[in-house]
Amino acid sequence: MQNIVVIGGVAAGLKAAAKARRCDPAAHITVIEKGDLISYGACGMPYYIAGDVKDIEDLMKTPVGILRSPGYFKNVKDIVVRPRTLATAIDRQSKTVTIKNLASGTEEQLIYDKLVIATGASAIKPPLPGVDLANIYQLWHPADAKAIRQGLEEKSFKNAVIIGAGLVGMEMAEALSNWNIPITIVEMKDQVFPAFLDVEIAGIVSKYVQDKGLTLLTAEKVVRFTGSNAVEAVETDKHTLPADLVILAMGARPNVELAKAAGLLLGSTGAIAVDEELRTSDPAIYAGGDCVENTNLLSGRKVFSPMGSTANKHGRIIGENLCGGHAKFKGILNTVVVKIHNLNVGKTGLTEQEAKQLGYEYITAMVAGHDKPHYMPGAKPITVKLIADAATGKVLGLQAVGEGEVAKRVDVAATVLTFGGTINDLFDIDLSYAPPYNSPIDNIAVAANAVMNKLAGKLKGISSLEAKEKMTSAQTVFLDVRTPDECRQIRLADCKNIQYIPLGQLRSRLDELNKSDEIVAFCKISLRGYEAEGILESAGFDNVKVMEGGIVSWPFACEKN
Repeated sequence: MQNIVVIGGVAAGLKAAAKARRCDPAAHITVIEKGDLISYGACGMPYYIAGDVKDIEDLMKTPVGILRSPGYFKNVKDIVVRPRTLATAIDRQSKTVTIKNLASGTEEQLIYDKLVIATGASAIKPPLPGVDLANIYQLWHPADAKAIRQGLEEKSFKNAVIIGAGLVGMEMAEALSNWNIPITIVEMKDQVFPAFLDVEIAGIVSKYVQDKGLTLLTAEKVVRFTGSNAVEAVETDKHTLPADLVILAMGARPNVELAKAAGLLLGSTGAIAVDEELRTSDPAIYAGGDCVENTNLLSGRKVFSPMGSTANKHGRIIGENLCGGHAKFKGILNTVVVKIHNLNVGKTGLTEQEAKQLGYEYITAMVAGHDKPHYMPGAKPITVKLIADAATGKVLGLQAVGEGEVAKRVDVAATVLTFGGTINDLFDIDLSYAPPYNSPIDNIAVAANAVMNKLAGKLKGISSLEAKEKMTSAQTVFLDVRTPDECRQIRLADCKNIQYIPLGQLRSRLDELNKSDEIVAFCKISLRGYEAEGILESAGFDNVKVMEGGIVSWPFACEKN
């Protein structure tokens, strides 16, 4: 009978223990967890704070409502779980783990044949003056979520400041919005979601967030927190912001101290280095979850990317390999999806910036459209940005944003990326179709078609960023081919060189345009803009561009009636 010891009792650790039990009914399995709670869904905490999840214990229950307590794991899975127990040292020669009972202070040693390190990561806490004041939370444990929710219910918080516009920060912005308090988001980079969105897609998110009444401050750095016992203000290098609730959402660092002290190899990211079977530099020790580094499937580079989905996959693979298996974890695509009010944001694979840094000769296309036929109730717009290798057509990445269904498109792209597929594959896939779900040619296939058309020279598209730069040029005319009613409702702001000619009138009004000018055609989603390009080129206009994504995807200011 082998002794398996697991250090860490949340996602990867308990998933590994449960899988090992299924593979080896006779093994003696012990899980050590320094906290008082185990097996909780940390990713659900913003939704508990928002009120979508009624009870914090719901994050710790099985689908049928049974609390995943130490008793549950012992009775159902014959796994010994020891909460409030800290692993203080690993002796690889004697194969022992020294543990300390945090309630009694007593120490003992556990003997292992196989050891799993699943120590997770910790939220970054900046060494700034006042950071230890009360009501500054990192939201890394259910206790933080309970305290925040309680304060909101008691109306103790009047002004919230969120530091960081990444996943946790933006999820918390939505959660706090449900409580009708002023919210300010401070991000030191110059855009939201700086880790996984390109500028023009991030701009769409920023525009939406600010339209919802949230204050977004980018390219701004926090320098201190002030207050007596509890936080009263956040000082940045540009502003002093009143705040009696602060959320630190500045990323995470892997918890590697125990592994490092044991002499295990750390990777270039600072996380624990593991092989494909999630084995560390010691063949008797495995590691998984937020404390290890992963391989990016496209770049081949090592990355630190803590995600609950990855941690659970790690646990399953480790559990099988603990019992003689040779399951492999191939790597990740940094796939993410997030919801902000009614806006859905997703990404998989490389961003354009990453593709550029890796030296790819790439091509991009951005398309907008409804997530299902426009005539269906509930049809909502989404924008898709597709990135592909210009030479081979291989898909490199996808970003999607909009009030419509985004996750499906991201997942289809992630599947194609996993198997090394091309833009042709994206179009050829026999996706399901019915009007309640999508259009006959899905948005992701439309994006693939746009890339094909650009490669073939049929579509001369430019991004909204390029279009914005051209607004000041006297030799560039922006041709809006929408209907007069559409133009009255919303227009590009600060666009002086603009001409309004509905598409249906373009052929008869060509003399209103100058063939020596550069013409940037667009409409609501720029499908009519693409048609306008064809009309103009057939009439001898040789400098015509299409503003990709149209008004729907325009990340800058618009005038509205």
